[in-house]
Amino acid sequence: MIYEKHIFICTNQRAEGAARKSCGEGHGLAIVDAFKKKLKDLNLPIKLRAQRAGCLDICDFGQTVVVYPEGVFYVGVELGDVDEIITEHIIGNRIVERLRLVMK
Repeated sequence: MIYEKHIFICTNQRAEGAARKSCGEGHGLAIVDAFKKKLKDLNLPIKLRAQRAGCLDICDFGQTVVVYPEGVFYVGVELGDVDEIITEHIIGNRIVERLRLVMK
């Protein structure tokens, strides 16, 4: 495994006038930047990467972030959630349940 934690942040942008919204229209790139800056500032002793991703096809749930190897999908993510995801999930190995996508 190359990374102990790998964070994908959706930045997909649909064509203007598309029927479905997309993560990139909101603040996808700002969230990518926030993850990268915070992780760099923390200089954690684990191999990890945060990067933008194309469409994850669940845009109806809001801004999406996925953390691997766990495969946890976070939805409705706002800039203010970045620190919590890093502190709880990336550092503490605890899923942020309030943001987790739960399929029923």
